[in-house]
Formats: sequence, C-alpha cells, structure tokens
Amino acid sequence: MNYVELTIHTTHEAEELISSKLWEYTSYGVSVCDENDVIELITNRRNTWDYLEDRVTESIGSGVTLIKAYFDIEDADQKISSLIKELFIMRDNAKDFIKFGTLETVRRIVDGDDWIEIWRKHYKPMKIGDVIVCPEWIEYNALPTDVVVKIDSNMAFGTGEHETTSMCIEFLSKYIKPDLTVIDVGTGSGILGISAVLLGAKRSVMTDIDVVAVETAKHNAILNKVNNKCLITLDDLLSEQDAVGDIVVANITADILCVLANSIQKHVKFGTKLILSGILKEKAEMVINTYLPLGYKIINSANKGEWVALVLEKL
Repeated sequence: MNYVELTIHTTHEAEELISSKLWEYTSYGVSVCDENDVIELITNRRNTWDYLEDRVTESIGSGVTLIKAYFDIEDADQKISSLIKELFIMRDNAKDFIKFGTLETVRRIVDGDDWIEIWRKHYKPMKIGDVIVCPEWIEYNALPTDVVVKIDSNMAFGTGEHETTSMCIEFLSKYIKPDLTVIDVGTGSGILGISAVLLGAKRSVMTDIDVVAVETAKHNAILNKVNNKCLITLDDLLSEQDAVGDIVVANITADILCVLANSIQKHVKFGTKLILSGILKEKAEMVINTYLPLGYKIINSANKGEWVALVLEKL
C-alpha cells in the first residue's frame, strides 16, 4: 500500500509539540530525525549500531529537525491542509517561548512496506533505568532479572527514545514499590504504565483522549501480559476516573501540565509522587510555580537536552 509521506522542517525544541499534533491526524506513523539524537547515538550508544550511512550525519550542524508523518492517499490533502494551518497557529501562539523553525513541508509518495522495514531495521533494544525497552519483532535473550517491556511501535508514539520518556522510566525505576497504584496521564503507547507494572506496581490506571493511543496501549499491555493489571480508558485525562495514585506520571507538555494541575489534585493523597515530564527548560519554573502552591515539594529532578523532568511529593 502506498502512503503520502509529509516531512516538516522544524527545531529540536518544537519536535514534541509537532509530533503530538501529527498523531492527531494520522495513525500510520510519525518519525523524528533530530541531529541531537544522531550526535548522542554516535557518542554514547556505539554498541547499539553496526554502521551509519553517510547521509545520517550530513545534517549535523544545520539545527534542523525533520519530522515525517504518513497519511492515506485518499484523504491526505484535506488532513495535511488542516494540519499545516494548526501548526502555524501553534507557532504564532508560542512564538515568545518556542522556536518552530520554518515549518517548510515536503510531500512524496512512498511504499508503506518499505518505510516500515527501514524503520524497524534501525530500532534496537534500549536499557533505560531498570527497564529494557524492546521492539516486539526482535527476539531478546533476557536474563531472569531483566525487566523487558515489549513495544509494537508501528501503532503509536512512545518508544522510550525521547528524553522526556526515558527520564520518566528512570524515575519509575527509582520509586516503584510493590502494591502501588500508578496513574499514567496521557499514556500514548502505554510504555510508562506498562513499565510501572513490570517494575512491580500493583496496577496502572492509564488514560488518553486519543483513540489510537488507547487502542495501542491496550495492544501493548496484552503483548506484555499485564492487561489484567492495566485499566486503560479513553477519557478526558482522569475526569471520568476516581482512582487515587501512589505515583502519578504525566509526560505531556508544560502548558498542559499546568492546565491539568487541579484535575490531578483530585487523584493524589498524602505522599503521592508526581513524575512530570515533557517540560522545556525555560518552562520548568512555570510548572513549579503552579504545583507548589497546591501542596507539593520537589524531591528530585533531571534534565536531558532541552527537557526537564520533576518529581514532586504531596504534603
């Protein structure tokens, strides 16, 4: 089957926002080519690849991030037109905080089987905290002590590669204990909620407002044989749930985290830990100033690249 491949020229700091917006328009795939990822791959992850083609390193120094998304040919024009309008509105609204770059777009027709196979060829198992994130199509020889999370990443975002996700997994590795209930707000592929259960949590309550994300999270929970411990629902980020979490993890964006602060407040208790990620460095203070007056204290933090993750505790 052929698809329309849309390539968007943007920046590293805007890639998360644009990727999330793209997933609202397609369920066929979104991929990011970020020069920071290439540099990190070359310098810190040499044991995860056998060779790099020359073209992979050609863009280093340009400051441009390329985001590709795939659309059904029959309705691609309509969806892409609406998408581009939304992206320019986003850029105008956030121009004082985030640089979106040119938002130049390029389209081409591609063979779906080809791009899926190319993507699969380069995606390898990753060790993040106490978790090994492994593509479901790769046979991984796990040790008895390994915590392996299998992800079918063709279906939706959330592979663990992005800094915001990896910091969440590292904090979950640190704070998960038996018999805890974890709430995963904006679950995406389900990687965080599933990781929590495999790390020892009693159950995960996982919510998202995107139909594709919910179906993907359910698929991945079954794949990891933890679906009996995962409540995965399509709702407005906890508005229809009465669960109270020992840990609440939300990897979204700083602005949405601030909007959700009062909603999250209804699902915590004394000692609940909030793991908040998806926060650009320049917006960390905004998130802190929103949550601390609600009765939290900061107990941990981390940063990778342009991103910050916070761990707060309910007082």
